Amino acid sequence: MEFLVAYIGTAIVFFGLDFVWLSKASGFYKREIGPLLLPKPNLTAAGVFYLFYIAGIVYFAVMPALNGGGWHTALLSGAVLGFIAYGTYEMTNLSTLKGWSLRMCLVDIVWGTALTGVASVGGFWITRAVA
Repeated sequence: MEFLVAYIGTAIVFFGLDFVWLSKASGFYKREIGPLLLPKPNLTAAGVFYLFYIAGIVYFAVMPALNGGGWHTALLSGAVLGFIAYGTYEMTNLSTLKGWSLRMCLVDIVWGTALTGVASVGGFWITRAVA
């Protein structure tokens, strides 16, 4: 039950923040990688990413924080996970795709690090309040 509450809480925070970011930063993405973007996002692929990534956040950051680590454990573990995940994706794209900019890479790594850290803390607090 605790994992489910943590999953839902983390997902709410993650989706909410990512929605705001993607809405506000859409012009940035179009400028940086416009020719590579699909006319419409592949929602199935995005959904699969979100399902698995949220589970990873809960497993690697939220649950250890709930099991005695505290909110700072959620923040640090989430930020490290975000840095590794987004960094891996971005550096792979930078090294293999024509037109992937260094600016895009750096902005997205910072965003993924912050987003995952904050979503981890949010998931931790929500779970503490509900479960």
